[in-house]
Amino acid sequence: MEQWESDGPCSAGEGMRNQINHILDTLAEQRAHVTAVREKLAAVRSTTNSADGLVEVTVDGSGVLVDVKFAPKAFGTGRRELARSVTEAGQEAARLARVRNEEIIAPITAAAAAMPDLPDLLPGAPSLRELRGPRRHAR
Repeated sequence: MEQWESDGPCSAGEGMRNQINHILDTLAEQRAHVTAVREKLAAVRSTTNSADGLVEVTVDGSGVLVDVKFAPKAFGTGRRELARSVTEAGQEAARLARVRNEEIIAPITAAAAAMPDLPDLLPGAPSLRELRGPRRHAR
């Protein structure tokens, strides 16, 4: 049993108030970081070359193709080989962009996971994490 639980209603209220204040402080800190995170995410670019060196592809943070460059020798190859090279490089660049995005948002995700859930503050209350449901991961 926590100290504030054994000290009666007055102490319990104070303990809860401290927890809520801690949560509010954490939220204020995270809100300050959101703008910087948005700017970093908007600036993400991932550039990758195909394994055969025929193509260089750049995607934005969403994995949307923003630039394609062909090596001079690319024009002497068949259409299928060139298409395969573009696809390969594009997929790898998009994967790298997803990894970079996850790195950028990791501190905010970790802070959110460390915050207490509603049942931690009010025993018997529904979990806000469960209401939100599982987080889907892009593949």
